[in-house]
Amino acid sequence: MILSVDTTSEFGSIALTEGDQTVEEIPLHSPDGFGHILFQRIEQLLARHNIKVDQIDCFAAASGPGSFTGVRVGLTAVKGLAEATGKRVVAVSNLRALAYFGTAPLRATVLDARRGEVYGAVYNDQLEIVAPEVVMKFPAWLATLPKNGFEFLAVDFSPFRASVDPNIPVITAPRALATAIGHIAFTEYRHGRASDPVGIDANYVRRSDAELFWTER
Repeated sequence: MILSVDTTSEFGSIALTEGDQTVEEIPLHSPDGFGHILFQRIEQLLARHNIKVDQIDCFAAASGPGSFTGVRVGLTAVKGLAEATGKRVVAVSNLRALAYFGTAPLRATVLDARRGEVYGAVYNDQLEIVAPEVVMKFPAWLATLPKNGFEFLAVDFSPFRASVDPNIPVITAPRALATAIGHIAFTEYRHGRASDPVGIDANYVRRSDAELFWTER
């Protein structure tokens, strides 16, 4: 049984999965962040299914890219729960979680990175990374993609639709990624790839505004 969370944007989610089955997923929306509501929602989810936190086999969280504060909230929460219960943790890239909803052999996943840039990556149908996660302008990223045999996956692809070949399929993924994260985490856990919570880190792809500002001074 896996408890998974995504707090990397204002549209988050938590999910309880058992093996490859979804027990329940709860979409969350909190423009002010999730630090003040996350544990309450987790407690409510577990209580509805009469499950105690120490019955969870593994915890999982979206590791980014996304809001720097949001990424830290989710990772800190699952690391704390895992340390308290002596369990393992799986951190899942949001770009990989998007690929979970694909159907093609190659899946180009894209997230808005603001500043006119996108986070992008390419995964195969086994959700293994084929082209590394990057942050760059969409046209520059587009030029690095395969010529054919792939599909795009995004929560909202409308800003990019006019820039791409209309013959390339586009799949709209749901905002709630916690279930996908839970199912990916189950695969990792089953193959012995879950980690000690101390070893889990964020996947920011690019540095924070504060780091960029300090470098540019």
